[in-house]
Amino acid sequence: MHGRRRFRTTVSTTVAAATAALLCAGVLTGCTSEEPTPTPTTTSTPTTGPATARPTPKPAPEREPAWDVSPASVAAVGDSVTRAFDACEVLADCPEVSWATGTDAAVNSLALRLLGPAEVATRSWNLARTGARMAELPEQMAAAAAEKPELVTVMMGANDACRPTPDLMTPVADFRVFFEAALARLRKDAPKAQVYVASVPDLKHLWSTGRLIPEGLEVWKLGICGSMLADATDLGPAAERRRSTVHERVVAYNAVLRDVCAKDARCRYDGGAVFGFRFDGGQLSPWDWFHPSKDGQARLAELAYRRITEE
Repeated sequence: MHGRRRFRTTVSTTVAAATAALLCAGVLTGCTSEEPTPTPTTTSTPTTGPATARPTPKPAPEREPAWDVSPASVAAVGDSVTRAFDACEVLADCPEVSWATGTDAAVNSLALRLLGPAEVATRSWNLARTGARMAELPEQMAAAAAEKPELVTVMMGANDACRPTPDLMTPVADFRVFFEAALARLRKDAPKAQVYVASVPDLKHLWSTGRLIPEGLEVWKLGICGSMLADATDLGPAAERRRSTVHERVVAYNAVLRDVCAKDARCRYDGGAVFGFRFDGGQLSPWDWFHPSKDGQARLAELAYRRITEE
């Protein structure tokens, strides 16, 4: 019996020590891991121990800037779609019906919706160039930044896929480098500008629509977007593989646009809205059956306005 009491005393002492250690590990404060120091019997000058270091408070995370749904100025960069090529007459730009900055009331461009007719001519700039590819975007962005716009629209990439042959398409890695450089260039001189990035249109859908129009087939023989539109009536395995290769490259370009834009708090990707839009014959140019017509430009303006004004 006496030995059993010693055993219980030892166990109780062990449990108490373990409990105290757990409490000192984080539940309670002011504990130390050492035994209490006995009170000295002789008088001595007390010493002051080192001050307890307080943890440095973490800085509050920066809040993402609120998206402005009514910017007061718009700059547009991109390619022939933003220049409204072949929308008014054959082989000519028609910027007055551009989806981004046009002044034509029938199109009701993005800038016209945001700024109104009194301001669109002086508070918007169309800096796109027909035939441009992503490698040119940093230069266009520099020109846009110089205007200090509150919103920049980007529609670029179709010409990177629309090459004479698929092997001449811009590599995806290069496409990414150029787009990242373009955003960095904008941020250098216009750090607070918002950016709307439109997806690259579905070129394979444009082929499937235009190939049903005899006039379109004749025009395409002149060499428009050969990688996709060459031999437009050929449905053989080789032609289908070629078109699929171009389609996959466009999908990869859009993934780059989405991912790079997502890293910029002031950038909005369209979520694939332009890529997913099903252009019909009436929304394609009657001169090349490939670029958007005035009605097609109006649809692009509507898609952009809807995305930019989302709260």
